[in-house]
Formats: sequence, structure tokens, C-alpha cells
Amino acid sequence: MKRLTNPWADVEGYYCFGCAPNNNQGVKMEFYEDGDQIVSVWQPQAAFQGWLNTLHGGIHSVLLDEICAWVVLRKLQTTGVTSRMETRFKKPVSTEDNYVILRAHLVSQKRNLVEIKATLQNAQGEICSETTCQYFTFPKEKASEMFFRECSPVGPEVSLEDAINSLSQR
Repeated sequence: MKRLTNPWADVEGYYCFGCAPNNNQGVKMEFYEDGDQIVSVWQPQAAFQGWLNTLHGGIHSVLLDEICAWVVLRKLQTTGVTSRMETRFKKPVSTEDNYVILRAHLVSQKRNLVEIKATLQNAQGEICSETTCQYFTFPKEKASEMFFRECSPVGPEVSLEDAINSLSQR
């Protein structure tokens, strides 16, 4: 798999809660492309708990929504907004876990509406939450007005283990 560039990383005033690298209150997700899937490895933190040592359900939703958005960015090379999101919470995630793995893929597309499925797995490989998102995608001209240029893979191929190990360097 290959790491994906963040199309807005150099845009002044860019503070997306999900993926802005300079938003200290955000979750600072990074993404990889692995075949037809977009993958993210993220480290839970105590600051995002809803109950003692338990990741807040809203943060599950943020992580799942954000990875679905990156499916739109990479696979369709445009932007969009969530129009519907149905999430199932199956297991709690400990904020003491070293990492979680998120995976998402495009299921269908009808004109400007796309359906995306995503999962959040704990370090033991158990699916803790899953979602189906419907996105309303923008025409490429509108995406360009929103400073979107392109979302491309960069750098060498990395393994999932490499991505997990890179968490300690962030």
C-alpha cells in the first residue's frame, strides 16, 4: 500500500478535525491506498474517551466518516459531503490500545451519489464499528473552487506493519 497526499496540507486556514496535520484538537488521520481500499491506522488517546479508557462513539463516527471522505477524494478525484451515515457499534475500543485500523471502499455510484462502506478494527482484528455512508459528490469544478487539486499516492510501498510502526514517529 502507498501513503496518500493530503490535498489541503499546505492551504492556509485548513483545520479539518479529521485530517489536518496541524489541528492539535483534531484526530490527525493519515491515509493509504491498498488496492480498492483506503486504509488508515490511528492511535486512540485518552483525550478522546467517552468513558474511562473507552473511545467515545462520536470519535468512532468521525474516524469512519473521514475515511469514507478519502475514498471520494482518491477514487473519484473530487470532494463531497456526507448525506447519510448509518453506523453500528459492535465493541468498545480501549483508549489504551496502541492502534486501530480503518478500511473503506466504494460500493456503488449513481450520478453524484456514492455509497461507501467502512470498518474500524481494534489491534486484535475485531470489528468494533462499521458504517455505510452516502456521499453527495461535487462536480470537479466545485472541488477545484474548494482548493482540491488531486489526491495521489506518494513514496514507496509500505506494509500495514510499517504504517502501524510509523504511529510512534508522529
